[in-house]
Amino acid sequence: MSEAEGVRALLKSHRSIRRFTDQSISQEIIDDIVECGQWAPTSHNVQAYSVICVRDKIKKQALARLCGNQRYIEECPVFFIFVADFFRHAQLCEANGTPFEVEETENLLVGAVDTALFAENVLLAARSYGLGGVMIGGIRNDAAQVAKLVNLPKWTVPIMGMCLGYPAQEPWQKPRIARAAIYHEDTYQIEQLPQQLQDYDTVSADYYRKRTNGHRTNGWSAGMTSYFGEIRRANLTDFIKSQGFSLK
Repeated sequence: MSEAEGVRALLKSHRSIRRFTDQSISQEIIDDIVECGQWAPTSHNVQAYSVICVRDKIKKQALARLCGNQRYIEECPVFFIFVADFFRHAQLCEANGTPFEVEETENLLVGAVDTALFAENVLLAARSYGLGGVMIGGIRNDAAQVAKLVNLPKWTVPIMGMCLGYPAQEPWQKPRIARAAIYHEDTYQIEQLPQQLQDYDTVSADYYRKRTNGHRTNGWSAGMTSYFGEIRRANLTDFIKSQGFSLK
């Protein structure tokens, strides 16, 4: 397999890993995958991200609870918290006596995108070492308490977590929606979308039926309508505003 083929195979083989061996991750590997993360694209070279590496058992227990009682956070060797971070920029502006105009929604989006790209690079680099992981959106369930736990300053927002370790499972790969449903040329095309969604429901329902031994039989559409049918993380906006982003 060529190097290019290996890269494509790695990208297409993603699985969320939630069970890990007891093997620790060396600091050398941590340092390298974080450096790999830093070479992700970043808007205007802002580099609006930081990462907190949590190995302390007590902190991981607290984070597991704050993220919705996800026990694999407590069990993984390393838990990363990826943070949209403008604190450095605020310090630079203060030191130079210049305005710090970062409150707009645009800047929060820049920080979130920068952080997500950084995190994905970290995960891919980790997988090249034989590690596995899972992204944790639950880090935003109670962002204020997460910030307090790891001492986040103003102008920072936790965007996602990541469990990381050596895999102790080989889960099935969850099917993705067909390329035709997400790929458009020149204009957004909706004519075929109902059929594409119906086809994906058939594929995803079959996946869940096999994975759960028949305990779940519905597909992607049912999962999405349930997900978007309720308000989530209603306190997140207030926390973001308290961190200095007025979202104006």
